[in-house]
Amino acid sequence: MNPHARAIVFGFLISTTVLAVIAGSVLADADSEFNEPGNYLIADQFNNRVIEVAPSGKIVWQFGLGPSDFSPTSIIGTNDAQRVGRLTLMAGTGTPGGQPEAPDCTNPGGCPDNRVLLVNRAGHVVWQYGQFGPGGNGPDQLNTPVQNTWLPREDERDSDEEHFAEDARIPHGHVLITDQGNGRIIEVRVSDKRIVWEYDGLNNPNCAELLENGHILICDENNNQALEVTHTTPSTIVHTYTMAGGTFFSGVAFASRLPNGHTLITDSNNNRIVETDEAGDVFFQYFTNTDSNSTQRSTGPLPTRALRLRNGNTLISDQYNHRVIEVSPDLQIVRTFGKIASLGYNTKSVADGGLNSPYDAKRIGDYTGITPPFGHD
Repeated sequence: MNPHARAIVFGFLISTTVLAVIAGSVLADADSEFNEPGNYLIADQFNNRVIEVAPSGKIVWQFGLGPSDFSPTSIIGTNDAQRVGRLTLMAGTGTPGGQPEAPDCTNPGGCPDNRVLLVNRAGHVVWQYGQFGPGGNGPDQLNTPVQNTWLPREDERDSDEEHFAEDARIPHGHVLITDQGNGRIIEVRVSDKRIVWEYDGLNNPNCAELLENGHILICDENNNQALEVTHTTPSTIVHTYTMAGGTFFSGVAFASRLPNGHTLITDSNNNRIVETDEAGDVFFQYFTNTDSNSTQRSTGPLPTRALRLRNGNTLISDQYNHRVIEVSPDLQIVRTFGKIASLGYNTKSVADGGLNSPYDAKRIGDYTGITPPFGHD
């Protein structure tokens, strides 16, 4: 969502401690803390990092060097992250010029990234699509990638086995990339970086998920709709979601299909999260701009992602309120990372602040309503 906007293997003859700093990662204190089910993975957008956080708020892993670093060592303006086994898939969206939350990006044209990375625990990039710097639309090029979803190969989608390439422990599979600036969704084969499926003609797309029925659910953000399309060439639109509860969507930032068949929509410009069906009925609704301490930004908080958790709660990336909140079915906040309307940067904990426009948050091991990594979870 681009007004809401966006490691490399280094030398070998250096100490593990120095490597962790150079590669932009902070290792967990103990092996049991890293990739622990129940931890949270957060794309901390304008802090240029992805962090793994324990339920207490303690940061147990970090990739990226902070809000003042705009080098390839960080993930600039990141909008999305997903754990794939013990690897982390992340999108380097880039930071727009003049972004109030990113004053260290002094280039009027912004600070681009334009990479999708697969990073190991030590902070080494083991796979990359796209090039660091200005965007493009040629081979191995992206323009403002905002989301990445891991897919298995077609012959692996019903398998529970892990399939890893022999070199560098890179799993076989595909990556579904929301290439926002190019107005398209592309599916890239990891082994040779070939685009094997594409859906274009979109207006600022912001997400794409593979559904259990084999279709793709797309956020056509600036057309204010979510589309369910067939995963075929050519594709066919199966259903279009444009409103819920009599209110038209404005800025569809994310959509996911829940186990009950409903669709959870992040209706960003309306500052609401809504669970709906094909008829547009409302089954759950939460507004992020009702707290008296909410951001005074003219746009409001502009939430960017909402995911239903296995326990029935809803995890919301409340972007410009600078927090991630977990909300119960009766609309009570039961967990908070960051601090409402208070951006910050902290490398130890985000229990009470320390986030800057978090764009995406997922609970590790919980794929309710979103595409699982199929055997790599």
